[in-house]
Amino acid sequence: MRSHQHLASLLNSLDGRGYKAYRELEEKGPFSFPDFLLFFDHVQGDPFAPPSHLRVRLPQSVVRLPSPLFSNRVRRIALEDFLARKFSSALEGLSRRRGIGGSGFFRTIELSPAVLERTACRVTPEWVELRFFAGLPAEGRRIRGGEAREMLLGDVPQAAQVVCYGSLNPRELNRHVDTVEDAQAIQAQLESLGLVAFLAEGSILPRESGISELPLKRAIPFTPPASLALEVETPHRGKIRGMGIPRGVTLIVGGGYHGKSTLLRSLALGVYPHAPGDGRELVVAHPATVFIRAEDGRAVEMTDISPFISDLPDGTNTRSFSTPNASGSTSQAANIVEALEIGAKVLLFDEDTSATNFLIRDRRMQALVQKEREPITPLVDQIQQLFQEKGISSILVMGGSGDYLDVADTVILMDRYRPFEVGSKAKEVVAKFPTFRLHEALRSFSSLSPRCPLPESVKPRGRPKIKAEKDWLVYGGEEIDLTRIHQVAEVGQVRAIGALLQHLAEHFFNGRQCLAKALDELEELIDERGLEAGVRSLSGDFSRPRRFELAAALNRLRTLRCRPDGN
Repeated sequence: MRSHQHLASLLNSLDGRGYKAYRELEEKGPFSFPDFLLFFDHVQGDPFAPPSHLRVRLPQSVVRLPSPLFSNRVRRIALEDFLARKFSSALEGLSRRRGIGGSGFFRTIELSPAVLERTACRVTPEWVELRFFAGLPAEGRRIRGGEAREMLLGDVPQAAQVVCYGSLNPRELNRHVDTVEDAQAIQAQLESLGLVAFLAEGSILPRESGISELPLKRAIPFTPPASLALEVETPHRGKIRGMGIPRGVTLIVGGGYHGKSTLLRSLALGVYPHAPGDGRELVVAHPATVFIRAEDGRAVEMTDISPFISDLPDGTNTRSFSTPNASGSTSQAANIVEALEIGAKVLLFDEDTSATNFLIRDRRMQALVQKEREPITPLVDQIQQLFQEKGISSILVMGGSGDYLDVADTVILMDRYRPFEVGSKAKEVVAKFPTFRLHEALRSFSSLSPRCPLPESVKPRGRPKIKAEKDWLVYGGEEIDLTRIHQVAEVGQVRAIGALLQHLAEHFFNGRQCLAKALDELEELIDERGLEAGVRSLSGDFSRPRRFELAAALNRLRTLRCRPDGN
């Protein structure tokens, strides 16, 4: 291992040489500094290419983080999130152009308000490691050694110091870690309390805009209705008062712009803990909550949609249904069944993003188009069956169809962003204005069969290229549209989904392993060895996705082929 003085000499010798000579940093590293090690995991070959991958590793004897801050997995992930945010902010303040292309710029992972397991920072009892990217300076295609020396021997040590305990605000740090642990403690209590979600009193649900995750200034703090209010115990804040949403079928109603969809979106992202200041720190949903919507045009592969769609005019078998171009109702039926296949416990629906003919068939339409001519059994007739037969709860935003009042266990009215429990009023409305619609024959969910992905259909075609954006994943030669997957928090999760799909294809899918079991084993691997074991990279730009978003991307891969589970 060479010293930081050797690195300085090396950069002097590289000055003015062709850009590819920077590769010597990778070959001769890592380099030892007084307080840390600097690793060059990948050095870019061109100033316009993606930036170089670097790591700094500081021993605990230097950072001196108290061990209670990472005494369990939840606290460790929260601590890593806090340190990643501090380091990212420090690097951003030091980043400036030093030549052409990306020269002189530092980059870290794009951080959402969600607290996720990421590869950007790792904390162990022995050391803290921070991973980042740097555009090594160039003029034309020539190395600017002096500017590189400023970056690597001046800026990087300065940024690394911000994660040392003596440089941190202990109160802010403890609040961050404790808040995440409190949220996870609430989430762990939901089932024993008979709840699917909890929203703390005083939470701020509205966002600044449709494209911003910042809390809306001057927003009305959340206030629980008395009939749904309860207290939950947390490790650090003691008892917290808020609204509990019970198991079963919950309807969220109200006029337009009164906060119905805002509440639902908060629940969708309540599967993740949030950093202090977000406003939704203690808005907590069951971890197996999945947002379900219609997706015209998506591919469907061997999915049993028969609980909702059967007896098609052309005789197509809907117990093993495939199509390259699903309709809105068909895609929504497939989305439900695919979520159930891998363990969903709570389903979220918004009337605005659902297929109308999948939600309801009113009495007039039933009279005009008789059941023997209508292959779709609407959700309104199956939603209680889902709960009674499979224990699957549902939360629906509904503004136009009162028929769902017949099947709701809980009804919440949103009025000027304030929730009111109106179950008794809803029963009065049902009695006064009966729907007279015919309840269509119930179809069972008990016979849904697992699918076994074929590995050759999932392995990337051609070059194993993976390119990620927040709503799109380029995987090999295929584009996977994720624009209608509402529970992806940040682009690092999409990047990880691409790498994990490849890992599943190479190590877990064999044509006999069902999807749910393969995901179980992948999660066990990541829990034991870290996200790096699944993405097979030390790069700092991966965030851990849930199994539901990973499976959603797989199900939208148009090359996917499956066989039924033979076990």
